[in-house]
Amino acid sequence: MQTLDRDEASTVVAAPPDEVYALVADVTRTPEFSPDIVSCRWLDGADGPAVGARFEAVNTTAAGKRWKNRPEVVVADPGREFAFSRTEPFAGTIVWRYRFEPVTGGTRVTESYEVLRPVRRLGWFVIEKVFAAGDRRAALAEGMRTTLERLRLAAEGAGPGPGGR
Repeated sequence: MQTLDRDEASTVVAAPPDEVYALVADVTRTPEFSPDIVSCRWLDGADGPAVGARFEAVNTTAAGKRWKNRPEVVVADPGREFAFSRTEPFAGTIVWRYRFEPVTGGTRVTESYEVLRPVRRLGWFVIEKVFAAGDRRAALAEGMRTTLERLRLAAEGAGPGPGGR
């Protein structure tokens, strides 16, 4: 049985923190950056990032299996931090966080996740057997690197543009 606890990845983007934050906090653009997200939309009348706002994300695995989850924004601090918490039955609670730090030449963006409530045995069975998701720790690490690279390219005006991938 696998375990997850926390991990992070960083990159420097040649753009100001407010601009990079705006790309990340507009969750409807997440499919452009994340290799695991197929679609994302605000729920319950929300139309942008605010603490308590919820959105629906449709995720996919390398094997093409899809599922939905409904995270809630827990931090919306323009130019500094954007975070959301995702809780699923049997799959625990994970907080995804993006921090934006001004540095010479732009912004250091750090994407991280932290498991607050671990995935239960039944959750791992579903992840491993039903969704054929493989090594989740490695997949999440690779996904963060890919997301940050795509975000960097978009913020610097080099892509990926609508539709990502």
